[in-house]
Amino acid sequence: MFSDARLAPYAAQSGTSHGRRFEEPKASSRSEYQRDRDRIIHSTAFRRLEYKTQVFINHEGDLFRTRLTHSLEVAQIGRSIARNLGLNEDLVEAISLAHDLGHTPFGHAGQDALNACMKEFDGFEHNLQSLRVVDTLEERYGAFDGLNLSFETREGILKHCSLNHAKKLGEVGLRFIEKTQPTLEAQLTNLADEIAYNNHDIDDGLRSGLLVESQLLELDFYARYRHEVDLAYPGINGRRAISETIRRMINVLIVDLIQTSEQRIADYAPVSVAQVRLMGPMIAFSDAMHQEAKVLKQFLREKLYRHYLVNRMTSKAKTIVREIFDALIAQPNLLPPDYQVKLHTVDAQTLQARKIADYIAGMTDRYAIREHRRLFSIEEI
Repeated sequence: MFSDARLAPYAAQSGTSHGRRFEEPKASSRSEYQRDRDRIIHSTAFRRLEYKTQVFINHEGDLFRTRLTHSLEVAQIGRSIARNLGLNEDLVEAISLAHDLGHTPFGHAGQDALNACMKEFDGFEHNLQSLRVVDTLEERYGAFDGLNLSFETREGILKHCSLNHAKKLGEVGLRFIEKTQPTLEAQLTNLADEIAYNNHDIDDGLRSGLLVESQLLELDFYARYRHEVDLAYPGINGRRAISETIRRMINVLIVDLIQTSEQRIADYAPVSVAQVRLMGPMIAFSDAMHQEAKVLKQFLREKLYRHYLVNRMTSKAKTIVREIFDALIAQPNLLPPDYQVKLHTVDAQTLQARKIADYIAGMTDRYAIREHRRLFSIEEI
């Protein structure tokens, strides 16, 4: 039988989990969170992440990060931090691997477009969609819809949620209403996500040519570690120099997060997860590191995410999502049968819109492009 005895008292313990929505016999050789991780890895939605991209659309190149590689990087960073803090690595890994399952094709552009399309139908939030995927949309088990994950994994997936939506979610939405905290593992995964995407967006931006290193050298954070690399390896340049610099940036962020969090945990001195929930956030960067990370995010927003070439692709992506949605909501009979709402009720259109959102959110970048052609090109079927 798996034991959580090695964990800190404030870590999430699988033996005292709030449980699953549908009761199941315990596994003899795995913790409940290991079981969650395994279900996520074997899910259809997880496989689709391979062809959903972050900033760069899937067909723009094979070397850019996808939602899948990003999720793996978050899990790796998260597990390293969790081990140092005595937290539950398996829970961190499960949350990390599942946190983007509900993301649309075309990154945030797709999400923004789908949210605009769904404005009259309660909107679209990718965190909520990730929860919907694991709670309802996955079809793998005879006894229930979804993956029937543990409460703590589901809670960690839902890192943001509007108050109106939280009121409809039952226990997993309560913390947004009561303004309490999730587990330390959920708090940790949120910042591991930030470390991963900030640094790999630099790498992908440089690789694409949309960023040049001279721009980054204007940032003290990057310049400091680039100088360190030059001292350690005189004459180094190109990909090696960039990789060495980014590696140091990731390391210093992780070390700062561990040290700051250790101190905050010591100050709060929780002795259980129940106490963690009632206290302030404990997983955090130092004020100085938080400011450097903030400047880095601002730089990426201005120089990469709003680059005119990214804007062009973003515009195309939004058009594809919007036109697919408009065509399907006007003519639901164009949908595959499983996504058509047959009931003639007062809320039938709302149900149909949500089914269309499920259909579009589940698409990969390249599938969405093909589906758009099938709907609008006379040469495609």
